[in-house]
Amino acid sequence: MKKIVTVIGARPQFIKAAVVSRACANYGIEEVVVHTGQHFDANMSDVFFDELEMRPPAHNLGIGGGSHGQNTGRMIEAVERVIIGEKPDGVLVYGDTDSTLAGALAAVKLHVPVAHVEAGLRSFNRRMPEEINRVLTDHAADWLFAPTHTAIRHLKNEGIAASKICLSGDVMFDAALFYGTKAEHSGDVLRHIGVSPKAYCLATVHRAENTDDPKRFRAILDGFNAYGLPIVLPVHPRTRAQLSVFGLTLPGNIKAIAPVGYLGMVMLEKNAALIATDSGGVQKEAFFYRVPCVTLRGETEWTELVEAGWNHLAPPGASDIQATMKAATGNTGRDVSPYGKGQAAEIIAKHLVEN
Repeated sequence: MKKIVTVIGARPQFIKAAVVSRACANYGIEEVVVHTGQHFDANMSDVFFDELEMRPPAHNLGIGGGSHGQNTGRMIEAVERVIIGEKPDGVLVYGDTDSTLAGALAAVKLHVPVAHVEAGLRSFNRRMPEEINRVLTDHAADWLFAPTHTAIRHLKNEGIAASKICLSGDVMFDAALFYGTKAEHSGDVLRHIGVSPKAYCLATVHRAENTDDPKRFRAILDGFNAYGLPIVLPVHPRTRAQLSVFGLTLPGNIKAIAPVGYLGMVMLEKNAALIATDSGGVQKEAFFYRVPCVTLRGETEWTELVEAGWNHLAPPGASDIQATMKAATGNTGRDVSPYGKGQAAEIIAKHLVEN
């Protein structure tokens, strides 16, 4: 493969693409980056490209803010035009967003091979839009880069040929190793917010299953309110909007801040006493920096972290979130290494150039 079109649209995908793009360049692969615009806020997008030292996207589609159906349909149409114009040897997609599915569908209908990074993850909750996106993308893809042995087992159980699957390790672990030291020199974000190392909880809440359900949303806020330490909460645009819709107010122990850049987020993660999140990526980053994590869901794609004692599930409304958070604080898990050795991007680039 000599030329690829990479389709991305959300913050976690920017992080993954940064390390893979660097590896692809080292292997002489020409890459055309397409930003769908799914995360269109400057704090959710532009700053990430700057901090990750990524070139600006060749194509910025500016598609975001609509429903899942609206966004996905418009993205397919726009990505299709890019693929026809660029004539790549393959299309590379990441994760489980609407941008992921749109890129895969646009490519496969044009008979262009699809590579899926972070293939094989399963929550087994079909009510999650992300679960539908990842399952459909996996079954459309020609190259499936699985981060763990568990992911490979899921793919094989669904009848996907072993010849399509590659155990790559996790590209976010690559990013944690590469950018972790740089984050230390990115500015004193803790002092700016007014918290001390290991004296706060970092929280993120953005998934529709939590923010669009007033009962679940209220249960999360009640749990936060009863937790002893201050909680730093970068407020996602969806979260801010739904607080207004439901007439909810943030508890007094929450320090609400605007979404921060990648390096600032790394510093907040590394120095937290606990991380509470419904994000898949933040769960892993908590583990990379050896910080206990509570996942505000009834399931997780990263089951190995629950088994190792680093992650603790607390489904809103069905469990005592405050009790789980207090029990998890300071409770580290076993020493495990399920995500490879930090060479996932190189494995992926080498596989692409040889196929």
